[in-house]
Amino acid sequence: MANISAQPATVIHEVREKKKRGVPVFVIIGFAWIAVVILIALTADWIRPYNITAFDLKNRLSLPGNAAHWLGTDELGRDVLSRLIVSIRISLLIAFGATLISAFVGTTLGFLAAYFRGVVEQIVVMLADFQAAMPFLIMALAVLAFFGSSLPLLICLMGFYGWERYARIARGLAIAASGQGYAAAVTQLGAKPAHVYIKHILPNIASTLIVSMTLTFPEIILMESSLSFLGLGVQPPMSSLGNMVGYGREYLTRAPWIMLAPSFVIMLTTLSISITGDWLRDKLDPTIG
Repeated sequence: MANISAQPATVIHEVREKKKRGVPVFVIIGFAWIAVVILIALTADWIRPYNITAFDLKNRLSLPGNAAHWLGTDELGRDVLSRLIVSIRISLLIAFGATLISAFVGTTLGFLAAYFRGVVEQIVVMLADFQAAMPFLIMALAVLAFFGSSLPLLICLMGFYGWERYARIARGLAIAASGQGYAAAVTQLGAKPAHVYIKHILPNIASTLIVSMTLTFPEIILMESSLSFLGLGVQPPMSSLGNMVGYGREYLTRAPWIMLAPSFVIMLTTLSISITGDWLRDKLDPTIG
């Protein structure tokens, strides 16, 4: 019996020792890649060699590696590197904006469910279950096909992806925090519910919500890429990573670099964010000191 009871303590001790270790190499690489991608997005207008709509018909489907076009050109002679740089900015803008909207909507609904309980809680839980059961890609295709595609609409639509996760997390943690001493003490001092939730409960659950954002962010990038690949996402003359992959699929055998360059960026970006998100989840896990 002593050996059995000692096993959980041993596991917790091992996890704590892992958390005390330095940052893993893959996490450092992930952070470095994310920093590079963000820097590219912020400086896209200054570092791109050409305008993304500039045609060079004499150098159509030019191979990568030449002095004029480092990553080659597409079927219209447009510089792949320039389009890739601008596409990174558009894709990150969509993913970042949608992640913030999703976190705000989900956290707000979760707090409302935790505060009012009863009918309000049941409605929020029902909506979360419906959202989780509804294939988001099908819903997004229907909305974009009916209303047309624009960047603001795409960001708002993607913002409804994954909100139910934040709602469940915020609801559960807010209910748990409300039963603790600090929330009850502030309430007894006369603080309004909004003040209690925003100033006291939200900072205590922020680490969990941030980790959830890092896990939702790459999913939104992939979702936007899928919609753009199908032709219902970002529309010309703008360009996104998924948009480039969609246009490059027709030239996969003759000019694979058109499709491979954005695909490589999508893969590395989503992988880097997922790795760093998992690492942050382990470091910020409130259940293990």
